Amino acid sequence: MADTVLYEVSDGLATITLNRPEAMNALNIATKAALREAAESAAGDTAVRAILLTAAGDRAFCVGQDLKEHIGLLAADRETGSGQTMSTVKEHYNPIVKALAGAPKPVLAAVNGVAAGAGFGFALAADYRLVADTAAFNTSFAGVALTADSGVSWTLPRVIGPSRAADLLLFPRSITAQDALELGIANRVVPAAELRAEAVKTARALAEGPTVAYAAIKEAVAHGLTHSLAETLEKEDELQTRAGRSEDHAIAVQAFVNKEKPKYLGR
Repeated sequence: MADTVLYEVSDGLATITLNRPEAMNALNIATKAALREAAESAAGDTAVRAILLTAAGDRAFCVGQDLKEHIGLLAADRETGSGQTMSTVKEHYNPIVKALAGAPKPVLAAVNGVAAGAGFGFALAADYRLVADTAAFNTSFAGVALTADSGVSWTLPRVIGPSRAADLLLFPRSITAQDALELGIANRVVPAAELRAEAVKTARALAEGPTVAYAAIKEAVAHGLTHSLAETLEKEDELQTRAGRSEDHAIAVQAFVNKEKPKYLGR
């Protein structure tokens, strides 16, 4: 894995850190490939019970595509006629978003600075967004004559509604952390100096929680967004049966009866 993305697993928590602060964590090919590898590894590792996605530096979470590299790739495309530059959506962005959104465990994005373009998309793919008070969001796609990618056309309307999503996509502009909180993009805003500690604390709490139940909650919400009430009730029955058979459920019930704090096993 490239050193532009750091990956660490400790006590059930996988921490993925974008590590190009000098470039505002822009996504060049090496970074996208490493992020895809890290996201897929964390999603598929049964020892990982929660994922923390964050970034180095204090200016940016991720400003999206590295346009300096992109310009060179577009020029090469024109010379060869290959059109390979935009294959990055299928090769990198789509697998990253699928891994984060589809992971059978909670994903927390700690947004330390600007999240633009695909960086915004990756934050939206997380289940929970903890945001520094100095951070900002920008769709940015139309600003470089592109449409939405990295799942934004699916996630953003579901978070803030289609009308507001169209507004932000058609007229890209910076949204402050407070604006993001009011719109529902941010789940919680904290002082920038406290973000890292609070993110680790929150992510570790998730890693120590009832993993089977968390996975079922993610699946239920995703299913409910695209199915009827009747179909959703059937899915709830299926998932509740699965959760009810877990060791964690038995532990939680016994702990409740004993008036103790449960110590979950994640199974």
